[in-house]
Amino acid sequence: MEPILWEWINALARWLHVITAIAWIGSSFYFIHLDASLRKRAGAPSGTAGDAWQIHGGGFYHMTKYMVAPPQLPEELTWFKWESYATWLSGFFLMCVLYYRGADLLLIDQDVMALGHWQAVAISVAVLVAGWVAYDLMCRSPLGRNDGALAAAGFVLLVATAWGLTQIFSGRGAMLQVGALMATMMACNVFMLIIPNQRKTVAAMLRGETPDPSLGKQAKQRSLHNNYLTLPVVFLMLSNHYPLVNSTRYNWVMVALVLVVGAAIRHFFNSRHAGRPTPWWTWGVAAAGMLACVWLSTMGPADVGSGGDTAAAAPVKVGYAEVEEIVATRCSMCHAAEPVWEGIATPPRGVVLEGDGIRRHAEQIRLHAGFSSAMPPANITGMTPRERAVLAAWSGGVK
Repeated sequence: MEPILWEWINALARWLHVITAIAWIGSSFYFIHLDASLRKRAGAPSGTAGDAWQIHGGGFYHMTKYMVAPPQLPEELTWFKWESYATWLSGFFLMCVLYYRGADLLLIDQDVMALGHWQAVAISVAVLVAGWVAYDLMCRSPLGRNDGALAAAGFVLLVATAWGLTQIFSGRGAMLQVGALMATMMACNVFMLIIPNQRKTVAAMLRGETPDPSLGKQAKQRSLHNNYLTLPVVFLMLSNHYPLVNSTRYNWVMVALVLVVGAAIRHFFNSRHAGRPTPWWTWGVAAAGMLACVWLSTMGPADVGSGGDTAAAAPVKVGYAEVEEIVATRCSMCHAAEPVWEGIATPPRGVVLEGDGIRRHAEQIRLHAGFSSAMPPANITGMTPRERAVLAAWSGGVK
């Protein structure tokens, strides 16, 4: 029953995480859109930034934003916070279920760095904490008064972290960890600054004092950061399903490109919502960035521990017997009709690499073990660069 229970825990955790993420992203995008679409109108109440009329579901809505706070508090306030908290908590739980519980296969790559199970988990948690602290200190420093300089510094921090993580974890683990760090920064923005600042504003009003306007400005800055980080985070969370993203040589450069692509797309929509001239050039940037990612994915797998022999050429003629031997040696402990790897009751994704199953799954072999180093996970069986080249050459000729 144990494998069945863990499979259901995994499925339900993913479902919860997706649901809460949809709720958080939806509310975040909506309020950025609302904030950008506000218009100043004659006769508007004093201290307001503008208002917006909207129609949805057969009804009309009239929203007004106060720059600091309204003259008096309403009896009820709706706080937007639990979407953020639930998304991070469910995501961290899912990370524990998959990447921390299965660190030997999904997080650690002994060819990259020889780590024990709990060493890898400790480093992962430390990166989440240290990354948030570094980002928060940058925002609170004089650098935080210049949005452009702060964005550049944040970009360098994330890309440098991505490169550093590829020197510690497996490619798949490193990409997931970068996404988890960005998500942690976003959730901590809500928990550590946005909501506390809103509480301080409400408390000041209850005391009959004028709230500090800087509290709202700080919260808006962090909210805008969350808006621009959302699309890259979603991409990185999905990257663990795509070996050409997570397990090729320049995966950390793809992180840099995806940050730019995500920011460009959000800039397009934010500008449109604000009524500014449409920046059509952003789609050119996005297309160029993704084409660059595609090109980088052709650079081959990142076999770090092979003495630099990452471009080992396959022989001109590849015999099926050699392919069968490689698969039997490196893959069959999991991808057999009856797997022998502890904790795996059935072959992953139903892929059985025995007999005709090798030819039938040639395309998957090519992507996961030929063009990338996604399989075997963490290269646990020590597949060599030459063996990857053999599999890539053979599978490319299978019709």
